[in-house]
Amino acid sequence: MTAAIIVWVVLMTVLFGILAIFASFVDIKGRLPHKVAGIWARSILAASPVDVTVRGLSNIDPAKSYVYMSNHQSNYDIPVLLGHLPVQFRWLAKVELFRIPLFGYAMKRAGYICIDRSNRESAFESLNMAAGIIRNGVSVMIFPEGTRSRDGNIGSFKKGGFVLAIESGVPILPIIIRGTFSVMPKSRFLIKPGKVTLEILKPVETSGYTKETKDGLMENIRNIMCEYVDLEKKGIL
Repeated sequence: MTAAIIVWVVLMTVLFGILAIFASFVDIKGRLPHKVAGIWARSILAASPVDVTVRGLSNIDPAKSYVYMSNHQSNYDIPVLLGHLPVQFRWLAKVELFRIPLFGYAMKRAGYICIDRSNRESAFESLNMAAGIIRNGVSVMIFPEGTRSRDGNIGSFKKGGFVLAIESGVPILPIIIRGTFSVMPKSRFLIKPGKVTLEILKPVETSGYTKETKDGLMENIRNIMCEYVDLEKKGIL
């Protein structure tokens, strides 16, 4: 089953990658390519199959921009977010994804932003680009852990996204994904069908923070996400 899914993923990535590139010439703002990416994502989830439940959509104000921050359990987090978060956003993603043939070029044409953590100057340029996108009314999506979890728990956070949120003056909207770790954890190549929940928490204002106090904001967001996961595991939520 895994082999068939991988073949399907490759075929859909080529097909929708080409469509997204063409769409980027029609809509230079990236809205249409992002919609194409959403269709690609849902095709991947349907073939796997992964059943997604979304909760907390009322916590999103469609008139506002956010820095979305999600925990990162699996490669399947990306199609879950693209396919089931019904808002426009742009990825702030590691540079390695942009080096994937066709897929990476489609991401660039869609207006997604690569960040090279090995190059400090390049990383700051990426954050400045993301800040400009946010000021133009489009949200940005970040995995603050920077990489997939090895054990399903929430790891330590990188600081860049919090600097971005503070400088842009927009709220951080935490997101919890549950279930993708069992579908395809980082340590396993095998893909299993599963049920996934996408939980959108309440936004956290950043106006009271500065770059000097970003560590406090980072700790606050991580505590919120970890506490929610702990309560869910105990059956309280």
